[in-house]
Amino acid sequence: MKAAYIEDPKKWEEDFKFFVEVTVRFSETDMYGHLNNTVPFAYFEYARIEYLKHLSFIDWTSGQMAKIPVVADLQCDYLKQVYFDETLRIYVKAARIGNSSIDIHYLARNEKDEPVFIGRGTIVQIDKSTGKAIPWDEKEKLILQAK
Repeated sequence: MKAAYIEDPKKWEEDFKFFVEVTVRFSETDMYGHLNNTVPFAYFEYARIEYLKHLSFIDWTSGQMAKIPVVADLQCDYLKQVYFDETLRIYVKAARIGNSSIDIHYLARNEKDEPVFIGRGTIVQIDKSTGKAIPWDEKEKLILQAK
């Protein structure tokens, strides 16, 4: 795996603990049965939300949230072809915690436990009413560091 955000590939992979499973649906493939190149981003979103819920990081049931996490950037590196009806494990981890941002990394493995795509993205916590970045408080930092 070669990507600028991975210094030590073996350690990088070992640090992943949380994952969700997805099965590639027919509607997510092209006419050759390959996973469409836009779909990993939807998988990243699903895995990221489940990860944050798992950490009890955000009260998703509250309609009164004053601060929200938004995606600032997102990238995907494709390693192997993925086909209709394959089951993938999408791993997620907080790689770096900034003042008001988190760098989140992703690793997708197929049923043979082979990496099929990897990625990273930055999430920024913003004030819902102003759209301006808000620093993480100490409790939020501790939750994110616990991974």
